[in-house]
Amino acid sequence: MKASIFAVGLIAAGLAAGAPALAQNPNTMRVAGNFSSNGKHVDGIERPFFQGLPTALGIPMTMNYNPMDVVNVQAADALRLLRSGTFDVMSVQIGMASRDDPFFEGIDLIGVSTDMRQLRAAVDSYRAAFDARLQQRFNAKVLTLWPFGPQVFYCNKEIRSIDDVRGLKVRSFTPSMAALIQHLGGTPITLQFSEVYPALQRGVADCGVTSPTSGNTGKWPEVTTHFLPLSVSGSVQGHFMNLDHWKRYTPAVQARILAEFKKMEDQMWALADTANGDAINCNTGRDPCVEGTKYNMRMVQVSPEDERKINAAVTAVVLPIWKATCNRVDPNCTTAWNETVGRARGFRID
Repeated sequence: MKASIFAVGLIAAGLAAGAPALAQNPNTMRVAGNFSSNGKHVDGIERPFFQGLPTALGIPMTMNYNPMDVVNVQAADALRLLRSGTFDVMSVQIGMASRDDPFFEGIDLIGVSTDMRQLRAAVDSYRAAFDARLQQRFNAKVLTLWPFGPQVFYCNKEIRSIDDVRGLKVRSFTPSMAALIQHLGGTPITLQFSEVYPALQRGVADCGVTSPTSGNTGKWPEVTTHFLPLSVSGSVQGHFMNLDHWKRYTPAVQARILAEFKKMEDQMWALADTANGDAINCNTGRDPCVEGTKYNMRMVQVSPEDERKINAAVTAVVLPIWKATCNRVDPNCTTAWNETVGRARGFRID
């Protein structure tokens, strides 16, 4: 694909040198997509979407698309790379990027929204405030917001309940997830998705948290033995566009861009709703396993007590820690969250 040839040469040789020249051409779009190991998202939805975007918009455009690991981009750097104009569009792992501004993590705090229906209400309530802050602080615009799906536990040590996380090293990718793991007696280890498999393989991590689908496509069952399908969040992602690039399009084209990205967002939500049940079967060697790779992990049954402990942790540590962190950056954080996600989900930060 022409996109890959351009992107690898441009970015590997030096983003700083190449970016200004390309930025003058509004008909070139430089895209850093999701991690290539998330095959259903990247190869099934994201890559075909960007390949077809010029035709869908009806304008001539050179599309430079590559997954972020192909161009050696760290997930935590996404917002800064967007603000600088290094890329025109990025697929952003919000939990990791929120270290640059904790306000963004408020869309999917651990334990607040543990199924897709709850999460959809939270995302819809926070979208306008999220977009306004993204534009103000990072010169970027929201195009999509969507989840990977329920975030559950893969462990290479025997576990029978969430209590057995105590003493284990657990992959974390958001500050509120780290707070939860510490509250449960575990040790959080911050790793981006592409780093987790070798960490589990080498014993750097004992457990990892991701969706059933992502874990299956990422082959985590090869290096783990116990599967606890206790959902603690949805891992909300987004596609954001550099605001300077966005403003180069006419209002009519902007409207078409939003309409096209809405189609991709709906596909991502549908994947989160439908694919994870099949992935759970595949991870644990059950039928039907239609779309994933079949493994033989031990399924750990989720108890009401497990769910109660996650819910209790929200008010005990997750919300207080996020309040302190976010209010240091912006004293209006708590008010904005209470009026949006808090109201939608029945929580309140005092």
